[in-house]
Amino acid sequence: MSVHTAKRRLAPSDIKALKGERPIVSLTAYTTPVAKLMDPHVDFMLVGDSLGMVLYGLDSTVGVTIEMMIAHGQAVMRGSSNACVVVDLPFGSYQTSKEQAFTTAARVLKETGCSAIKLEGGAEMAETVDFLTQRGIPVLGHVGLMPQLINTTGGYRSLGRNDKEVEKIRRDAAAIDDAGAFAIVIEGTVEPLAREITGKVKAPTIGIGASPACDGQVLVVDDVLGIFTDFKPRFVKHFANLAPVMSEAFATYAEEVKARSFPGPEHTFQLKKG
Repeated sequence: MSVHTAKRRLAPSDIKALKGERPIVSLTAYTTPVAKLMDPHVDFMLVGDSLGMVLYGLDSTVGVTIEMMIAHGQAVMRGSSNACVVVDLPFGSYQTSKEQAFTTAARVLKETGCSAIKLEGGAEMAETVDFLTQRGIPVLGHVGLMPQLINTTGGYRSLGRNDKEVEKIRRDAAAIDDAGAFAIVIEGTVEPLAREITGKVKAPTIGIGASPACDGQVLVVDDVLGIFTDFKPRFVKHFANLAPVMSEAFATYAEEVKARSFPGPEHTFQLKKG
């Protein structure tokens, strides 16, 4: 008698094992419907704190709360069954101490059911990454441009253009790698440096504004779909252009409501005759 075995969700260890095998596919996800559509096509979904800007209209990711991350993490988990799901720890929820980071990360894993968390930081966060991984919490690292530090770095710009920046990013990536991160996001970093780091670290690198030589790539889903059009970074490609399609749909809906052509008889519930 055959026994049906349910297909399991990809784990952080599966993502790590892809280094050198094939490119890793990742996108951000924030909602259940989008997660359902994305799930068959990506290796991991990142519930990024970018949701603060993309969904909530914030100027940066700094104002994102742990409650927001948990709510959207739960939504993405409900819409997926194949992809590994990673949830960002928001600014201020993990930097005070490694113990604070563990408390926050454990809450996120418990309340969402996700497989891993992501935190920003290099050498200064290595002890925390090691502390978490030793206690059963897989960590996705993040080096290079770090949006949560935007108030101290002076804006969104590519890094690695002088010796000081190069050495810092090298040191950060090596520290997070040695600390046990299962993968490392490299953001907004000049291509040759991102390529070099990818060849040196044990963990797979996930590029965003980095290098095609990275072990994988991630983009913000609304950028991919051409919905978030307020700002288009150099590294973004619109794989669809949904903003005008959505705008046209909204306009057509408004016209039909005003003309009383919607709803039509086929959209209403009528009493049966007889």
